[in-house]
Formats: sequence, structure tokens, C-alpha cells
Amino acid sequence: MKRVVITGMGAVTPLGNTVKEYWQNLVNGTLGIAKITKFDSEDTGVALAGEVKDFDPSEVLERKEQKRMDLFSQYGVVAAMEAWKMSGLTSETIDPKRFGVIVGSGIGGMTTLQDQVRVMDKKGAKRVTPFFVPMVIANMASGNISIKLGAKGPSQTIVTACASATNAIGEAFRTIKYGLADMMITGGTEATICEIGIAGFAALSALNTTEDPARASIPFDKERHGFVMGEGAGMLMLEELEHAQKRGATILGEIVGYGSNCDASHMTAPLKDGSGAADAIELALAEAAIDASAVGYVNAHGTSTPANDAAETAALKRVFGERAYDIPISSTKSMTGHLLGAAGGIEAIACVKTLQEGVAHPTVGYQVEDPECDLDYVTEGSRPVQAEYAISNSFGFGGHNGVICMKKWEEN
Repeated sequence: MKRVVITGMGAVTPLGNTVKEYWQNLVNGTLGIAKITKFDSEDTGVALAGEVKDFDPSEVLERKEQKRMDLFSQYGVVAAMEAWKMSGLTSETIDPKRFGVIVGSGIGGMTTLQDQVRVMDKKGAKRVTPFFVPMVIANMASGNISIKLGAKGPSQTIVTACASATNAIGEAFRTIKYGLADMMITGGTEATICEIGIAGFAALSALNTTEDPARASIPFDKERHGFVMGEGAGMLMLEELEHAQKRGATILGEIVGYGSNCDASHMTAPLKDGSGAADAIELALAEAAIDASAVGYVNAHGTSTPANDAAETAALKRVFGERAYDIPISSTKSMTGHLLGAAGGIEAIACVKTLQEGVAHPTVGYQVEDPECDLDYVTEGSRPVQAEYAISNSFGFGGHNGVICMKKWEEN
């Protein structure tokens, strides 16, 4: 079996459009959630979202390319290019047939879908853009990244709702581990802050309806009552260890385990006892060949919904027992909102940076204790941590559970 390391990362987020800016704002506890500006959201009853700000893809995509890509593809390509450049790889020095892409997206080109249905209703079917289908279909983020970088290896898309990016990272990890590729760009991308996106989740009573950004995305707080929609992309450049070492790459971290399963219980609600999520965590730890006691940090799914946060807390107690109370746990979504299929991508980056720099970012906005959520959620600001292993949890509608286990990189 091959070892799989991380040699590049890329981020487009509500907290910044580079990994450096994103991480600095996470550590500082900066809130990326504010009033929706993309459209007038009053009719939806939802006021807030975690929008990407000042996004300019022109350094990566020509104007013609931008017009032929939905925003979710643009976010994904820009983040992938940052990861590629950070890795130091070049098209002249790789075997393109050993270079693949696996990207997750929960929904795909929702904004284009909405806009083009309006065009058809107002102007007729003949006025729908010929690029409608390749802009909407969810596989086009991975397809566009493969085209941009000339990656001729496996090119796939994972769609498992809010677990999409984590499942994508796990599958890319396995692709290299089993010798099917030397390099993989992987992660997730999403752009669903539009009328139908907000209205659809609002109809499920899934979204927070407050107008106070500081009390909107409040994971594990007793007063939580819905998530905040976010958008963006998070990408990792994965590489087979010897391949990276031979070219003198800077190694940022290592992926050592992956767990994937299904609650097989309910369309939207997790199992209350957290047993499905707990099993996924244990699968990741088993592949990593470590005991639960080795985990020093958890990046929680932490959506700020009553059901998820209670079930995830129960899952962590099932896996870690009494030690669950001693593990620092952060919810990135407290600052970014929930990036749906892209969430696991930016949260994997947060785990890598935590292991690298020895700092766990805070779960902001927490004020009211919940007896069902009584673990250490790092609520008092960033904290120094000494962790060798971290896990990142993602759980999606349909009962999908995805967990990856990462290891701090040390020359050995």
C-alpha cells in the first residue's frame, strides 16, 4: 500500500479566497456571515448567508471560460489552481495519465439552473443557452479542473450531500493508496446562495432565520435552530509519498484513514444515538491503524441544527468514551456557514493547518450551554493544541457519513 501526503491546498471561502487569508480569519474568530447581497431574500424569510466576497477568477479563467462555467465550477477551478501552484508540480514534470481529479458537489450548477428556467419562461425554449447542460451538471467541476490541468487519470464526482467533499477526499486517498494514480486533486465546491437554494432549504425549516449574524450559526449552543448557507470551495493536492519526496516537495500533512457508511434511517435526520457517525469514525481510525486515544483534535460537522449537533456529540462519546471531554473540537461552520458539498474541503484544510501550526480555531458565537452538547468545543478563542492525529467529520442528507483521519507530517 502507498502512503498519501498533502502537498498543496486551495480555498475560496466566506473568510477569504486563499488558504492564507482563510486560515488567518479562522484563527482570529472572524465571522464570514452577513446579510445576503446576491438577491433580495425577504420573501424566503432568511436574511443571512456566508457569501464569498471579492471573488475574481480572471487570473485563472479567461472571460470566455467564465461565461461557460457556473459559479460552483469557477470556485472549484480557482481553488484547485491554488493547490496545484502550492504543490510545485508542473505539467512538464508529471505523467498526466497518473494524475486524477475527484471533486464533491452536493448540487452542482443551481444558479444557472434557476436563471435558465427563467429565461425559458420569459423568452421561450429557444433562448436557453447551449451551455446550459455543461454548466449545470455536477461533474463539470472535476471535468473543468481536469481540462485546465491536463489531468488524464480518474476524473470523478462524488454527490453525497453535505458529505460530498469528505467522501471525495477519501476516495482520492484510496485511489493513490491502491496504486491507481500518483497525484489527485480533490475536495469540494458549491454555489447555492440563490433564490431557489435558500427557498428550498427554508422550506425544510433547515435554515436559521435570525437577522443577527452573531447568533445565526451557533453550533452546539442550546439556542441553535438551523444552519446558515455558505458557499465556496476547498481543494487538496494529494500525492504518493515517494513521488513527492523524489521531487523535494514540501509536505503539509498525511491522510491515513477514511470511513464511509450510511445511517440507512431517514432522508434528513441523523440517528439520534450517533451510531452511524460513530461507526464511520471507527472505520477511519481502523484504516489509520490507531487507537481512538491517539486523536488530538476533531473538526466537527457542527451544523448548528438541533438534531445534528446532539447526534454528533453522542457519536464522539461512543467512540472516545470519557476522553471525549478532553479533545478540542471546532466547528468551522460557526464562521463560514455550511458550504454543503464543499464543507469537508475547507474543513480538511483547517485540520491540516491545526496539525501544522498547533492551533485549534474557535467555535464562535457559543453562549448558552446545552446539556446534550457538553464537550469541549473551543468556545473561548483559538487555543494551542499538540495533536498528532485529527479527524474531520461530514454527515449528509440521505444518512451519508464521511470521516477522514489526518496525521501531522514529520520526517521519519
